[in-house]
Amino acid sequence: MSNKNNEDLQRQASDNTLNLNPVIGIRGKDLLSSARMVLLQAIKQPFHSAKHVAHFGLELKNVLLGQSGLQPEADDRRFNDPAWSQNPLYKRYLQTYLAWRKELHSWIDESNLSSQDASRGHFVINLMTEAMAPTNSMANPAAVKRFFETGGKSLLDGLSHLAKDMVNNGGMPSQVNMDAFEVGQNLATTEGAVVFRNDVLELIQYKPITESVYERPLLVVPPQINKFYVFDLSPEKSLARFCLRSNLQTFIVSWRNPTKAQREWGLSTYIEALKEAIDVILKITGAKDLNILGACSGGITTVALLGHYQAIGETKVNAFTQMVSVLDFNLDSQVALFADEQTLEAAKRRSYQAGVLEGKDMAKVFAWMRPNDLIWNYWVNNYLLGNEPPAFDILYWNNDTTRLPAAFHGELVEMFKTNALTRPNALEVCGTPIDLKQVTSDFFCLAGTTDHITPWEACYRSALLLGGKCEFVLSNSGHIQSILNPPGNPKARFSTGSEMPKDPKAWLENATKHADSWWLHWQQWIGERSGKTKKASFTLGNKAFPAGEASPGTYVHER
Repeated sequence: MSNKNNEDLQRQASDNTLNLNPVIGIRGKDLLSSARMVLLQAIKQPFHSAKHVAHFGLELKNVLLGQSGLQPEADDRRFNDPAWSQNPLYKRYLQTYLAWRKELHSWIDESNLSSQDASRGHFVINLMTEAMAPTNSMANPAAVKRFFETGGKSLLDGLSHLAKDMVNNGGMPSQVNMDAFEVGQNLATTEGAVVFRNDVLELIQYKPITESVYERPLLVVPPQINKFYVFDLSPEKSLARFCLRSNLQTFIVSWRNPTKAQREWGLSTYIEALKEAIDVILKITGAKDLNILGACSGGITTVALLGHYQAIGETKVNAFTQMVSVLDFNLDSQVALFADEQTLEAAKRRSYQAGVLEGKDMAKVFAWMRPNDLIWNYWVNNYLLGNEPPAFDILYWNNDTTRLPAAFHGELVEMFKTNALTRPNALEVCGTPIDLKQVTSDFFCLAGTTDHITPWEACYRSALLLGGKCEFVLSNSGHIQSILNPPGNPKARFSTGSEMPKDPKAWLENATKHADSWWLHWQQWIGERSGKTKKASFTLGNKAFPAGEASPGTYVHER
């Protein structure tokens, strides 16, 4: 595989991981009804359709005469090969495709559909037109060159990969070579041990690497949707190691991968398990309280825990960090396009009947929401070019999916429907109603500018729901790349601003821009809230909670 192609896939892998808030479920039924609606529109408005057919005919004439100015969008890397702009036949093929796609979308725009139906119409047309892009056919100039360079071997390799995916991957192109990695061998290798285990989680304590440590420990709470080692991928991309280098006593939760036997686990189940883990950390370290970090759905869990602690007058958490986590579910994004009452109830019913929501099913749904990034580029790489699927650590982690118990999935759907966290005492956990305005700890809130899963404006609105002093930080990257942001990346940027107006755009206008990674900014922030330093103890656990299984523990291996 060429380095260029490799880099493109790596960039797309980082930007388009599937760590989806597990609320949305598009059914085939939804897509079919949207497609039917589009066809009915064509029948109901014949003059409207005829006008667009005529307009397409005119554009086609310009294309054939070489007079069309149609060009792909500047950031559409699919058509970077010079053949698309320099070879007259390829250029006309591309322009015909662009004219057809443009006309279909403008036909939807100018029809008398409601805005919701128009958005769904655009989505369905997008699925169809992206599938039929010239780059996905054997005429792709890169595939043709590759065919001749390899004496036809690339075609045979591609057919072999296709057959393998039909049998083993539900007909979806494989995104990663799963044989290239092993958790505990070349992923999640930071030294540590399981110091506590209950039915829901394993608590991993990491071995200090500095002579002195802050007195106040840090607990990292990952999302329940993927496995915890996103925080400890490779040594250079490990937030766990960065925390240890920053003199933090570091503990990470590894959630158990539930089966249908755990169908009744809900948000309160996860919170009760976390409360046990926090008590263990305080006993091991001798600290009165700790700092906590939650990401994505782990952020929802930690905030609900803090609301519960506040309600019972408990002060075991000092400051907390929210990473790419939405509490205000008023999402104005494609993710919410099919999230109507019927679809949400159907999603709840399906997971209730199965006992769990399968991570693989979530991944498939989300892949079809971003087909160019998550399907067709792998189609080209694996089948047309005959390359092996790439070997990227982020993609391996991303494909190492987990399940969600039906009860917790149902609660997340309800949160999405009723937006309960935005209203005082509307949500009850562990027997107490919670009011986020009463959670007054200092907190650090991270969002990503190109995050399509938890859009940054929604993260910002969520931060305003809490009562504490917020340090809001906006990274110039997507959902997972915002978290995996080690210092030294020349492209990394982030913005900060101490004033928090209601409008996120007003915040952005006045924000201060910084080069490099936000990790360094957070390092200072968390250091100031971690108490005094003391001599590090290199013995993990204590008498009551001795070190057991070496990191990454046992739960992470449960499939």
